[in-house]
Amino acid sequence: MTHRYTVTPTPIGAAVAVFAPDDALVALGTAEDPLWVVEGVARELRGSLEAAHDDIAGLGAQLDAYFAGSRRAFDVEIDWSLSTGFQREALQEVARIPYGETASYGEIADRAGRPRAARAVGTACRFTPITLVVPAHRVIRSDGSLGEYAGREDVKRFLIELEGGSVREG
Repeated sequence: MTHRYTVTPTPIGAAVAVFAPDDALVALGTAEDPLWVVEGVARELRGSLEAAHDDIAGLGAQLDAYFAGSRRAFDVEIDWSLSTGFQREALQEVARIPYGETASYGEIADRAGRPRAARAVGTACRFTPITLVVPAHRVIRSDGSLGEYAGREDVKRFLIELEGGSVREG
């Protein structure tokens, strides 16, 4: 089974999207070094990835439009195979947070059926294989402060402000 990847430059680093043979999105990560993401996902998938020479599922164009402020949702099928158990359940709830809105880690835990699992939601968000399309940046602390986003609070702030949200200092 051959997985393909594309790289799209964004204001927060190169967005590396990995697609299954059926063009469902398996992973989307951002980094200054795209090869770092490619190698990490290849390890997770236990195989190699092939560079694609087309905009699979139009995701590159959708990312460009998102960062230009003209797209509020992504139209791409998600392959959840790199997420299991509660991580998958939590991330599927995160994927339902509307553009420009936020939810707390505790609210996501509650929606996923485990009201006492706010920390586990934080872990799921931190290690999500799919960023942006699964908007982990929209998950904040219960006091309204940001919390982390893959160790980059500045990126989380940028994305929330891009979507027109306000950020509480905390």
